[in-house]
Amino acid sequence: MEGKKVEFSRTEQVHVIKPGDLNGGGRLFGGALLQLIDETAGIVAKRHSMRNNVTTAAIDHLVFKEGAYENELLVLIGYVTYTGNTSMEVRIDTYVESIDGTRRPINRAYFVMVAMDDNDRPTSVPKLIVETEAQKAEWNAALLRKENRLMRKKEGF
Repeated sequence: MEGKKVEFSRTEQVHVIKPGDLNGGGRLFGGALLQLIDETAGIVAKRHSMRNNVTTAAIDHLVFKEGAYENELLVLIGYVTYTGNTSMEVRIDTYVESIDGTRRPINRAYFVMVAMDDNDRPTSVPKLIVETEAQKAEWNAALLRKENRLMRKKEGF
């Protein structure tokens, strides 16, 4: 199976925050944002895995940095940072974009996605071709996150 570059599956989505996306405090509901992030991670993983079905296996390092409000534009940017045999780690950065195009970060998350075959069994994914120093740093950080997830699993968390 031929490897894929990071840019092959990079995805950018834009969403307008609507009243139904807000919590009781008038800010973007965390669950609504989580749904958008999960959807974006799924698209990235589906693209990288050559259009296989994918499922979310874990959410790692989900950090809410700042709120967002009605009528603001959310920009979600996702890309693969690491691949195993059947799994992919996908980084999603979420920004609020102002009218002049500047973006302020409000969230970062790492999702572990698993490619599934037609029988809902894990299936192999293309290897990730890492080219830049930033991509190498992401790969190495992903290895540490994977090690931490395995340790937490072993400890029963």
